[in-house]
Amino acid sequence: VCGIGLTSKYLAHEYHANTPVFQSFLNYILLFLVYTTTLAVRQGEENLLAILKRRWWKYMILGLIDIEANYLVIKAYQYTTLASVQLLDCFTIPVVLLLSWFFLLVRYKAVHFVGVGVCLLGIGCMVGADVLVGRQQGLGDHKLLGDLLVLGGAMLYGISNVCEEFIVKNLSRVEFLGMMGLFGSFFSGIQLAIMEHKELLKVQWDWQIGLLYIGFSACMFGLYSFMPVVIRRTSATSVNLSLLTADLYSLFCGLFLFQYKFSGLYLLSFVIIILGLVFYTSSSTYVAQDPRVYKHFRNAGHPITDTPTLGPLEPSVTYTSLRQEIEEEPRIRVA
Repeated sequence: VCGIGLTSKYLAHEYHANTPVFQSFLNYILLFLVYTTTLAVRQGEENLLAILKRRWWKYMILGLIDIEANYLVIKAYQYTTLASVQLLDCFTIPVVLLLSWFFLLVRYKAVHFVGVGVCLLGIGCMVGADVLVGRQQGLGDHKLLGDLLVLGGAMLYGISNVCEEFIVKNLSRVEFLGMMGLFGSFFSGIQLAIMEHKELLKVQWDWQIGLLYIGFSACMFGLYSFMPVVIRRTSATSVNLSLLTADLYSLFCGLFLFQYKFSGLYLLSFVIIILGLVFYTSSSTYVAQDPRVYKHFRNAGHPITDTPTLGPLEPSVTYTSLRQEIEEEPRIRVA
């Protein structure tokens, strides 16, 4: 994330290349070449055509959500302050908590809410340091519009992250990334042709700009590739809390590259965020799971055979720690 921010800043401020859609398009093309191609050569139910036949419209919607989340947040930098973006982007965390509770049936303990609160306190400390040292790049004439764009992007990020957690834990990481590559490249290509073709023609191409685009694409591709691995082992909430430290790493690089002013509050905020992460990960979350919920996504078109019983069926509720491996096909227990 730090590499994505640095390359984007150089492109926008040093070379005046304002091409957020094109940058995302390059990432989706890489995902398509690696993961969509992998799905295409598979056999059986894991094949690309088989997946599209069962769930194409769901991945199409998810691809659109992911594209617009990236676009809205990057676009917001033109209208509002960096401090506002950092603060409002944290709206992703309560969105993920809420969606995980209702749709993934995740149940939290008091220590988890304490950890989230401590992490948000650390972000508030960092924003306060930004204000004190006057590091408020990105102030525009339409600050309210910029703030609304950040909130919209953060909400879409939350939806995308929760969907990603469900898919990588119940289906597969390659399927998720392959579908993102397929629909992301298609729809971002259309958006690029409509909205950004003139900006792309204005770019003064040379080897330095080329390297920056390559660096951005490599960092974004790495983020998309490794994030599902971490989400599968932890959760979307834990990943978003961890990503709060990204602004601190960008700051440390900015001290040398962009001559940012330093404040001791930055180090304090970093320590507070890490402390919040320790609180959050100190205890497992649990899933109040009726396994039949997941059949709606996994087995479309494949009827489920009910076990005959002498009495009425009553769904049981199981509790599964997120730190354990979730079974590929959860067992159904009926009374």
